[in-house]
Amino acid sequence: ESQEPRAPPPILTMLQACTRAANAISANIRRNSRRSMGGLRMLSSEAATTKDEDKPVLTIFDTTLRDGEQSPGATMNIKEKITLATQLSRLGVDVCEAGFPIASDGDFEAVKIVAQEIGPLLENRASGKPMRICGLSRAIEKDIERCYEAVQHAPLHRIHTFLATSDIHLKNKLKISRTECIQQSVKAVSFARSMCEDVEFSAEDAGRSDPAFMAELFGEVIKAG
Repeated sequence: ESQEPRAPPPILTMLQACTRAANAISANIRRNSRRSMGGLRMLSSEAATTKDEDKPVLTIFDTTLRDGEQSPGATMNIKEKITLATQLSRLGVDVCEAGFPIASDGDFEAVKIVAQEIGPLLENRASGKPMRICGLSRAIEKDIERCYEAVQHAPLHRIHTFLATSDIHLKNKLKISRTECIQQSVKAVSFARSMCEDVEFSAEDAGRSDPAFMAELFGEVIKAG
């Protein structure tokens, strides 16, 4: 009996789509290479000219290699992550969150290799700057250290640390108070900042968090660096 052809796996479809998009952008940049920079629209905010300094800045942060990989059927090996990260760089993405280094030795190696091999790439980068390679870490020193060990190999790198902020998470998961949440967040950001000049902080379960508490928390982590 004849069998119906199988649909390509999701990760292959994703890689093919990224490749087509990157090739299209590459062709567009080549076509416009003779024009002045003022007449060329850039995908990446890194390419903003002096004229654009007063305009809102849009930073393209892609977490396909980290959060996206958690989608059913989208798990990637190191070779696939390298392929996708290459296309993200060619697309002009500003920041690539390459993984969660503390999660496993395999994830650590994947982030490290992306930082080493993709971090320096300048192909299609209209800004002349490479893509920033980011790693995720909990607001725990061992996580942050492991993250830095992986991303430090990229010319531009970032530590992205996070902590839950909703009362239900503070009470039932972390078992800490709001005051302790702020203290732990500030400590994590300060520690990350001591190793890396680019630090991002996120609030887990922000949608169920008290807005006033969120404002207080982010005010303190901004002060911390």
